[in-house]
Amino acid sequence: MKKLGIALGSGGSRGVAHLGFLQALEEEGIRADYVSGCSMGAIVGACYCAGASMNALKEVAVNLRLSRIASFNINAIKASGLFNLGKAKKLLAEYIGKDTQFSDLKIPFCCVATDLVSGRSVRLDAGNVIDCVLASGSIPGAFPPVLMDDMMLVDGGVLERVPARELKRMGADVVVAVDVLGDLPASKPQPKNLIETMLRYIDVIDTHVTRRMRAARRRYIDLWLEPDLGDMDQYQVKNLGFAFDRGYELGKANAGKITELLQDGSV
Repeated sequence: MKKLGIALGSGGSRGVAHLGFLQALEEEGIRADYVSGCSMGAIVGACYCAGASMNALKEVAVNLRLSRIASFNINAIKASGLFNLGKAKKLLAEYIGKDTQFSDLKIPFCCVATDLVSGRSVRLDAGNVIDCVLASGSIPGAFPPVLMDDMMLVDGGVLERVPARELKRMGADVVVAVDVLGDLPASKPQPKNLIETMLRYIDVIDTHVTRRMRAARRRYIDLWLEPDLGDMDQYQVKNLGFAFDRGYELGKANAGKITELLQDGSV
């Protein structure tokens, strides 16, 4: 049997679909040998690799509120971010472990972030898992950059939101990439304020970068999947049960294809 690698892309609240996808695969007897993640995909991936139950995480996710994972920074300009993630760090510790290192995980895992100093995508696969996961999801402007060694790390999706190539480097024979964002919704209302303008700006760049990266990484990817999440807004903490269900449906629909790929390399 070939080794399976699953790349979980960034996507904010839409990333809850990753939970449903992994739950469906587990029910079909499919478990990843390697996992990579970016932003929300990094959070879900780290929990999965630590051995957390996807069903248990679903109960947390569908009832999640912004106030449980973030709080306003009093001086957002000095802090370089509107919110701090102290609450998110405590919540993740319940499922990953406060001091868990990458070497402690049950399944090999890595995540990606963007270094503002070098301007490059950085693979994170050593050290404290939670610190690296939060760096991978630190949206510029919304959250402060994470300082690590000589790097200033922000959301990995700035340069590569679905880190599929990393899985080949880890040893995967078959790579399945899950992109919960898909193409940019054209029907979204015009931004009404600075924050909405900034987030829309990020989305436009992210979409075009991902299109190019998908083409460039085509030789690494055996199956590229996108759940049907309609116009769900990744920045609003709502419809999370809907996202889980769509991810679950995606997993069930593609379990057979993944099994075939693992057996003989054909779909």
